[in-house]
Amino acid sequence: MDVEEISRRHLAAGTPDDEIVRLLSRDILSIKHHRVTPAYAEAFARAVLAEAKNSTGLSGDLFAFEPSGSSMGEFGVGSRGSGDFFAHRQLARIIGRTEAAVGVDEMDDAGAVRAGGDYIITTVDGMHSRLSDFPFLAGFHVTRATLRDVYVMGAKPVALLSDIHVADDGDVAKIFDYTAGVSAVGEAMDVPLVTGSTLRIGGDMVLGSRMTGCVGAVGVARHLTARKSISPGDVLLMTEGAGGGTIATAAIYSGFPEVVEETINLHFLKACEALLASDVLDGIHAMTDVTNGGLRGDAYEMAETAGCRIVVVEDDLRTLVQPKVLEMLDALEIDYLGVSLDALLVVAPPEAAPEIRRVVESAGVAMKEVGYVEEGTPESVLSVGGEIRDFTPRFRESAYTPVKKVVDEDKRDFEEMKAGVERAAEAALEKKLRILSRLRSS
Repeated sequence: MDVEEISRRHLAAGTPDDEIVRLLSRDILSIKHHRVTPAYAEAFARAVLAEAKNSTGLSGDLFAFEPSGSSMGEFGVGSRGSGDFFAHRQLARIIGRTEAAVGVDEMDDAGAVRAGGDYIITTVDGMHSRLSDFPFLAGFHVTRATLRDVYVMGAKPVALLSDIHVADDGDVAKIFDYTAGVSAVGEAMDVPLVTGSTLRIGGDMVLGSRMTGCVGAVGVARHLTARKSISPGDVLLMTEGAGGGTIATAAIYSGFPEVVEETINLHFLKACEALLASDVLDGIHAMTDVTNGGLRGDAYEMAETAGCRIVVVEDDLRTLVQPKVLEMLDALEIDYLGVSLDALLVVAPPEAAPEIRRVVESAGVAMKEVGYVEEGTPESVLSVGGEIRDFTPRFRESAYTPVKKVVDEDKRDFEEMKAGVERAAEAALEKKLRILSRLRSS
């Protein structure tokens, strides 16, 4: 509960000050009734109102921004679909071209810069927002995710960093349990957790126990396996996958808690370790993890970045989903192609495929050929029994919890929202250039 947000909304609606204080006091007591008095709640509410008034109506580059007219939820930001991809491409516009070996404009799993003859890889992943009440799972899965993003760039992870935020009323134990999850993966893969930050969400202003955070990783590579290296004639190879934070969330909130156990593994990371230690790595053009909106989203992004047509062949795909996970997804009518499976997807010339499979399978991980790359319009398509079908990402990834199934039905006109989002991104870019000009001139 964000009491500052509530206060601002009441001020905008013209609610009298005393009524705002009464409503805020009630909300504060509903969360903190076990440890604050009504007098404290009223004093706190008046202080919140005073701060909201003092900080409302400020103008100029440093205080105001151009609104897009769409909320994060409406536009699907973070939901790994077409809205999310569009928003991320606007971020790339604002950041612009850099001297990075792999920059944000390439929409890859991680970024890379040259240093001392090697490539330094950096990446960061946010914990799954619905795992706030399950800190160990949140820490475990976000760490595995960020390490995956380093490995798929052809890099050896060398360090982890963690950022954890818990709202004002959250138990301090959450940061310990979360860190235990992070450290469990790090120690298992011999990657040390070396730094981090611990804060409250919104300081005093956000009540409740919600937790959020991220884990970043740094790696070193001699050969990059970035998406831009994909070429016509390549084949797609995919490992088995049991999912991570998304599948764990689907299982917990849909009544299948026993499936969570299937997500606690290091198969992906072990497969990558084997590839990095082998001579076949130099023959790999690109790697990615099947996460962003499932195979639908990743194939689309890869095709866009490489400028090629990617054909995904469904024949063997279902056999690569862990059986208990697939059974749950089928029972819940969740499209397994549109949800994060945390499988490893490798793109390489066909002559390298047998050795890649041998190396991965030597690590105890199953792998099969699931598609190919050809010349043509940058797009991804699905071949089912020889019939070509549309395989573009949906507005959001597959709805994998009961709440997401409801939210998925509430959609505004996408083209209308895109125009507002693009306008807001352009305004942010112009502001950046204005401030940059000022900094350089001084």
